[in-house]
Parts: sequence; structure tokens; C-alpha cells
Amino acid sequence: MTEMTDGVLHTLFRSEQGGHEQVVLCQDRATGLKAVIAIHSTALGPALGGTRFHAYASDEEAVRDALNLSRGMSYKNALAGLDLGGGKAVIIGDPSTLKSEELLLAYGRFVESLGGRYVTACDVGTYVADMDVVARETRWATGRSPENGGAGDSSVLTAYGVFQGMRASAQHLWGDPTLRGRKVGVAGVGKVGKHLVRHLLEDGAEVVITDVREESVRELLDLHPDAKLSAVADTEALIRVEGLDIYAPCALGGALNDHSVPVLTATVVCGAANNQLAHPGVEKDLADRGILYAPDYVVNAGGVIQVADELHGFDFDRCKAKASKIFDTTLAIFARAKTDGIPPAAAADRIAEQRMSEALAERAAARKA
Repeated sequence: MTEMTDGVLHTLFRSEQGGHEQVVLCQDRATGLKAVIAIHSTALGPALGGTRFHAYASDEEAVRDALNLSRGMSYKNALAGLDLGGGKAVIIGDPSTLKSEELLLAYGRFVESLGGRYVTACDVGTYVADMDVVARETRWATGRSPENGGAGDSSVLTAYGVFQGMRASAQHLWGDPTLRGRKVGVAGVGKVGKHLVRHLLEDGAEVVITDVREESVRELLDLHPDAKLSAVADTEALIRVEGLDIYAPCALGGALNDHSVPVLTATVVCGAANNQLAHPGVEKDLADRGILYAPDYVVNAGGVIQVADELHGFDFDRCKAKASKIFDTTLAIFARAKTDGIPPAAAADRIAEQRMSEALAERAAARKA
């Protein structure tokens, strides 16, 4: 336990991946709840980020995931133009066996105890119905069902935002903001991926898909029998598809790594998965191969834009208009990358950090006034 704590404390207080304002360890023995709530930054406002329910290999892995994901949310929310900071929570355990109404209610009480510093939503392993339960114990739960005053499934606008990022990538690289005639590979066709496939097919793209769940692949193929839609066995096959223009990782993180980048046939990477870069330096490896990377936390911000709108009374058209701006934001990042001579991921970080820094400076000036 000492070894794990030392590693976590080093990450939190001394590493470049740290800098968090607050990390809360939550436990409710009666329900089996073990959770971590990480608040990275409230420079722009309350920390917003989803709750991941996952069977981690270790408690240390769970804490590190919360730290990394919450940091990513600060940058995502900043670049999405939201007046919200970044946070994330993880519940440790297999949701198929551990999740219960009592556990979710206990978790909601922990969220409420933070007094609005953290606003939660859905993530991997949690769903709209879960947020409805959590919301019974806290007003700081978004991603609820329309029947309970929420926005419903945020994957709809997540996919729409990724599509806008792809359009921007096409504009930047090929001079035309359309995917017509392009071959796009989508890895993961679950909640977000299936909506992304629909946008791509409607825009005239040829789409190749894969998913660990065969039923998800079969469902899409049956739904679009006359479209230019095909499937391959796995991600290993997908990243090697001949003539692939765009690769869209839409499952778990770490898809861009020392193994996948050297063999990737696509010239653009733009997908919905969080934390696609397996480690620092992968963004340079992509650039060195001439592969344009649309930063994940920029293009997948449609979902957070949607759930954030619940705090003001949800309006879908207003959210979609905000998500449409992901196109302009992505183009601005590519332009900054070219001007500064750095990869797009580094350019996105600089723009987000500038917005957060300016907000802190304004707050400090207001205190002195």
C-alpha cells in the first residue's frame, strides 16, 4: 500500500501529469463502493467530467486513470469554450456484478458532499439510467434522461463533433470539408461509433468497421445493407487496411502507440476515444510519418457540450450549434501547429493552457480590486 501511495502522490504533486486541486477517495462498505473523484482544475468553473465504472487491475491503476482523465477534461472543456473546469471519477469494480441502486445512491452522496465543485455525467460503464439514480442524491449529476430533466444520450453529439473534426481535417489536408469518396476506418461501433458511421455514410464515405462485440458489427451491417460499409476482424486488421484515409479510434484509450503508429496506413487520425496517445512522444511519431492527428479531447467534446447544457436547461439545437464549432476549433489548432512548428496535440494544449491561465489571472486581479 505504501508503494502505491508513494506512486500516486508523486504523480499528484510532482509530475507533469499532476497539478490537481483535489482528489477524493470514496468508500461505502455496505454497498461495496470504492471510487476516486479527481478535480484537476476549477480555473474556468466547476469541474465537469463523467464517471467511469471499470474493473481495474489495481487500485493504483484506477487512481492514475482518474488523474489522467480529469486533466484531459480541463483541456477539453477549455477548448470547447465552456466555463467549466475538469474533473473525472472512477468507480472500481465490474459494473455487471457490482453495480446496484444502493451503490449509485452512495456515490451520489459523495458527489453532493463536494458542494458543486464536481459535476458528474456518464462515461464507460455508466449510463443515463445510472445518472438518474445518482441524481436522486445530488443536483450535480448531468447526462440524465429527458424524463428527469436531462439531455439523454450524449453519444449523439459526441459523434457529431468527431464528424466535424474529420471535416476540418479534410479541409486542412485536402482542401475540401467533405468525406465523400474517402475511406474511413472506425474501431469501436458502440454508443458513439454507430452514430459516427451514419454521419460518414450520409456524407458519401466508404466505411470499414470493427468491434470486439460481433453483434454491434452485425447490427450496423444489417442497418445499412446498401451502403459502402464493410467489416474486418479486429483493430490489427483495420489499421492496415489498404487505401485508408482516416482512422477513427472510438473504443478505449492508448490506440496510438509504438506498435500501431508504424503500421498505420491512414493519413489522418480523428476519433472519439479518450487518451488515444499511449505516451508522450507519440504525437511526434505521427507527425514524423506525415499523419495528421486531430486531438481527441478537441473533437470528442460534443458530449460534454451536451451534458454541460443541462446546467442551464437543456436545448438540443443550442448544443448542436456549439458542437458545430468543433470544426473551427480544429482548424485553428492545425493553423497554430503550423505557425509554431509543433504537433497539433501540443498546439491544442497551448491554446487550452492559455485560456485557463488567463482565467486565473482575471480571478487574481478581481481579488485585488
